[in-house]
Amino acid sequence: MTEFKIADPRGFLGTTRRDFVKGAGAVAAAVATGVAGRGTAYADDRVLNLLSWPGHGDPAFVKPFEEKYGVKVVAKEYVGGEPMLALINQSPPGTFDVVLADAEYIHMLQEGGLIDALNPADFPLADYWPEFQHFPLHWVGDKLYSVMIRFGYLGMAYRSDALTPDDVKSYKALWNPKAKGKVGFFDWYLPTMGCLSLYDGNKPPFDIADPAFGRLKKTLFSLKPQESGFYSMADQFAMLTNGSAAVIPGVGDWVVLLLQKNGVPVDAVVPEEGGIQWTESMSVVSTSTKKDLAKAFIQYASSPEGQFRSARLPAYWASIPNKKGWEQMNKEAPVDAVKLRHTFDKRNVMDEYKDGKIFIRQTPAKQSIEAWNDAWSEFKAM
Repeated sequence: MTEFKIADPRGFLGTTRRDFVKGAGAVAAAVATGVAGRGTAYADDRVLNLLSWPGHGDPAFVKPFEEKYGVKVVAKEYVGGEPMLALINQSPPGTFDVVLADAEYIHMLQEGGLIDALNPADFPLADYWPEFQHFPLHWVGDKLYSVMIRFGYLGMAYRSDALTPDDVKSYKALWNPKAKGKVGFFDWYLPTMGCLSLYDGNKPPFDIADPAFGRLKKTLFSLKPQESGFYSMADQFAMLTNGSAAVIPGVGDWVVLLLQKNGVPVDAVVPEEGGIQWTESMSVVSTSTKKDLAKAFIQYASSPEGQFRSARLPAYWASIPNKKGWEQMNKEAPVDAVKLRHTFDKRNVMDEYKDGKIFIRQTPAKQSIEAWNDAWSEFKAM
């Protein structure tokens, strides 16, 4: 069985929405005319190929599905929306069966003809919290293109031995002298700039006019004296553990929960200005030759059992939208339900949503992706 290695010589970190859709359209046209050859990656019919954020191919999550269907789930991992776009846009048709993507990129995938419309009746959306049953980024008109699997809130993760709960009530903590030289950054523009946009008073944070975008850049650049480094997904855990970073904006519980389990003095907060919701969603790739199996995998991932397992993914924990998944967690892992704030008898993660403090993460509405990415690159190079 041969693995196809996907090259990304150009990269999509500077792409615009128009550039991506144009490129995706070319691939779709090639498929329609038979110009593009079928991918040879994992040609075995007993394999489901998944394109996803790290950790979603872990046996802790996929083993029940593999055993039920007698298949192997093989995951190609990425970090960040633009690398995902590059991989799926540049790969031969048939390379992937299911894509787990951030919700803000679903419309791009749909416009590029890269994912299929889904029948809502095939999935347990009625078991989801009402706020997520018709999640706007998953629908185009009355057509569903993706199913929410996990979500979480982004504000700040911080060392509780360096900053106090009072210090982190506001994003002003990032300029606190206590954090000088110890403000770390997840090396992806969208989460951090979204949180700083909230600090600037922009609600929603990603739909801002050019003058507000200019102010956002100034706010971002003013943090340079506080900066300790730009971290990969894995490095964030290490830097918070060894204290190199006292606070990291644009991240949240998904970072700190595993560290707390290991005794690291860290916590996460959604400051008074609000936080950003990240959302991971699954879609059927349009060129998949195993669409029934792909649909079955999404059905499993959105079921109570799949949700329960996905919430406690070894790579990073997350909130889940299926209330029956919450019920299973409270029954089988009540301590974890408390940690994830997935309880029914006290304040839980849905309350911050209801309080109006949470804004869905999206790609820029009035500027190009490239403009925001250029600002981030300029900040890193200062």
